[in-house]
Amino acid sequence: MISSSFEGFRYHKPLPNFYKVENPKNPKNEISEDLLNDFTELVLKYNFSGLSYSKLSDEFKHEFNTDFDNVIIIKFLMGDNLIKMEKSREKCMLMDDEFQDYGVHVYEFADFLREKGFKADLIHPLADDLSMRAIALQSNDCVITRSNMCLFKDGITVGFFMIHTSIENLPFKSENDMCWVEDFCSTCGVCIDRCPENAFDENEKFQRKLCTAHREGCNDCLLRCPFYRRGYDKVKRRYDRMVKR
Repeated sequence: MISSSFEGFRYHKPLPNFYKVENPKNPKNEISEDLLNDFTELVLKYNFSGLSYSKLSDEFKHEFNTDFDNVIIIKFLMGDNLIKMEKSREKCMLMDDEFQDYGVHVYEFADFLREKGFKADLIHPLADDLSMRAIALQSNDCVITRSNMCLFKDGITVGFFMIHTSIENLPFKSENDMCWVEDFCSTCGVCIDRCPENAFDENEKFQRKLCTAHREGCNDCLLRCPFYRRGYDKVKRRYDRMVKR
């Protein structure tokens, strides 16, 4: 997670507190399928791309000193026009504005759950002591690409917010069926070859301190990535054909 000392184009401006409902004193821990569907419909109403769910392991909770287990990941696709803009400070500000516009609704989602009797709190994106991407990986619904992007099946341009909740029976995934991406990325390397900042070391490992994405909004690696140009499903079909040869 980006710390407050590292100015990020999507996280450098804190989200205001927009809660309107208090957490229940005795929160419920099971949600019905119908109510979860209602919650999903509310999320999609505001053009979010979907939901994923993380069940945090005991090891994870110990490492990050957390006392909650269940996390709802609320995903949105970053605007294509912004992604394709030339890198600049203006681009960073516009991307942060987009983040803020989506973020306002996350409080409404938390309030919806609170009204129905569940504990629900936003995990603030500026938290220095907690890795949002590590929580995302606990969902078994994403992977980290060679260029250090968090890839969901929704796309590689996914931004996300998170709510931790008392709900224990969310549809958690026990296995990650995206592990093939690491092998595919090892045969590609376009992000390494075309990076304008040479933000990869001699072992082709990403060096975040050299990347200008969070300072200038550089998206060169993303724009050239097959997962952006073709989409997850097409790349998966191409990989499957390659493996069968």
